[in-house]
Amino acid sequence: MNIQNYLPNEINIVINNAKIQNEMDMLEEIRLRNNKNIILKLANKELVLDYIVKTKDILETLERITENSIYTYEKQMSNGFITLHGGHRVGIVGNGVLTDEKIVNISYISGMNFRIAREIKGCGDTILENLYEYGELKNTLIVGAPGSGKTTLLRDLIRQVSNGNSYGKGKNVGIVDERNEIAAMYKGIEQVDLGLRTDVISNIPKVLGIKMLIRSMSPQVIAVDEIGGENDAKAIKYAMCSGAKGLFTAHGSSINDITINPELRELMEYKILDRIIIIDEKQREKINDIYKLDKFKKEYKKCI
Repeated sequence: MNIQNYLPNEINIVINNAKIQNEMDMLEEIRLRNNKNIILKLANKELVLDYIVKTKDILETLERITENSIYTYEKQMSNGFITLHGGHRVGIVGNGVLTDEKIVNISYISGMNFRIAREIKGCGDTILENLYEYGELKNTLIVGAPGSGKTTLLRDLIRQVSNGNSYGKGKNVGIVDERNEIAAMYKGIEQVDLGLRTDVISNIPKVLGIKMLIRSMSPQVIAVDEIGGENDAKAIKYAMCSGAKGLFTAHGSSINDITINPELRELMEYKILDRIIIIDEKQREKINDIYKLDKFKKEYKKCI
């Protein structure tokens, strides 16, 4: 489904008048903020449109993305986003409704951010060789700033590990998709190609998801997005001690950012991480560095 089908007709007219039809494949975000201008983010620029978003626009958009059944989407909304057909995501902000110190809903919605999902098959080709030794995948952490393409790269690596490639046979991959961002599941169907040997469990915490996958699906590789929070290291150590390998992402812009995060530093100290990929801050999916852990000197060395 075209992303514009979720937007009010008046807003679609404004976007079409912006004359970006030849650049739609570069569109990354559509931001709607109540009583403020629409902002379009493209890969190489930002456009502020001459249209002030009204409350009725927000409400109509909400009705469209929830298929006129807001109750059905309350769980997703409490997590701050809704996943659409095609894997697109709509971030939602407003007045949080709390029960027992947990967000159970969002009312008086003040803003929405449509994030356009894309697959870039083959974006991991140039680094794949560095992630294998003697046919076995090494535990790999992808590091990049928000919006740098970490998840896009992770998806492609999962697909290639799952299907098999020139450097290793296909493996059973288990994805713990806590925020439903990797697989972008929509009504039980993956919206991106993650390979033929991949299983996904979504919308539950990493600790619970990793244990469930290991007990039920016997994954050879565990994939998790945006680690670094409390208990992440414990969950990952559990998975690795069960014999699985790992593909992970984390926020950061350099190797130093990893060392100052206590959870990630713990994984380094336990020698669980074998490879660290640093994505360039200024160019999406462009690999800046790959580091390889020297098991003996306890330090990371560039391998490209």
